[in-house]
Amino acid sequence: MTENELKNLLTTVTPPNETARAAAHAHWAALAKPLGGLGQLETMVEDTAALTGDPAPDFARRAVLVLCADNGVVAQGVSQTDASVTRAVLKNLTARRTSVCRMAAAAHCDVVPVDMGIAGAPVPGAVNCRVAAGTADFTQGPAMTRAQAVQAVAAGIELVRVQKQRGVRMLATGEMGIGNTTTSSAVASVLLGRPAAEMTGRGAGLSDEGLRRKIDAIKRGIEKNKPDAADPLGVLAALGGFDIAGLCGVFLGGALENTPIIMDGFISGVAALCAVRLCPAAEKAVFASHVSAEPAAHIVLEALHKKPPITADLHLGEGTGAVASLPLWDMALAVYHGCYSFAEGGIAPYTPHC
Repeated sequence: MTENELKNLLTTVTPPNETARAAAHAHWAALAKPLGGLGQLETMVEDTAALTGDPAPDFARRAVLVLCADNGVVAQGVSQTDASVTRAVLKNLTARRTSVCRMAAAAHCDVVPVDMGIAGAPVPGAVNCRVAAGTADFTQGPAMTRAQAVQAVAAGIELVRVQKQRGVRMLATGEMGIGNTTTSSAVASVLLGRPAAEMTGRGAGLSDEGLRRKIDAIKRGIEKNKPDAADPLGVLAALGGFDIAGLCGVFLGGALENTPIIMDGFISGVAALCAVRLCPAAEKAVFASHVSAEPAAHIVLEALHKKPPITADLHLGEGTGAVASLPLWDMALAVYHGCYSFAEGGIAPYTPHC
């Protein structure tokens, strides 16, 4: 896919179906409970009705896409570990042994490990979307070419299309890649016009000196590449990772396929921000799960105008926060589809006053 083809494709994203949203809202109001009593759980269902055009959504088939990639900026000492850990975790993802795999099993959710570009040979059992064997060190020049950024975004769009063809109706997002909180902080710093120090946390547990190196690397990368915040694809190419670019495509794919995409934490939130900057209409497919313990996570959520249903100081990654929200969806839909109505219970309905 070329950049022009991508831009043309994104013009086909349709607006939310407000008729379906109104029908879902009316259904909630008819159920025998206080109006709006389930708060955000009600709004989530209404928003998915508007996205899918179906006022009776069913998300029994769902999967978490875990996009994995290596990042050249690890050469700057921005992480406790080296890139070999990315490969190790991807292998364990394919063996269904990691944290998100165990949580997904409990939430009746498939796990789809994806190799967007890790060092070394492909890992058997992972979906092969490799753009290259990791990105370049963005302190020395662009992390990737613009064409590679487009390729990664297109791969994310295709992942959604394939999953929908397989009957999956809801997707959670996850990632794995040593150094990817650095790339995410760099991208967010530029897109939101915020200082690098404000957008940067300790990731998987950096020391004070490690945090200083991380912030310094981001500042040098921004100075070296001088990305334009008005060009989100250029920002991704200059400072991002193949995982973030692929996740950006997943959110865009959700908008194109009218499939809800659940953000995990800070990294997938930055990917969603890239998607919405590329295509504002894609906002309809973006759903929050939790607010990460990363210091800038709430800033990204505010920029996206998304409210997370979970606040639990999660910062594990892999999609664990997104998967943790799935039981909330199940409980919301259990009430939505199964609760008796005021009419069925012989109870006078509540009267809305706002």
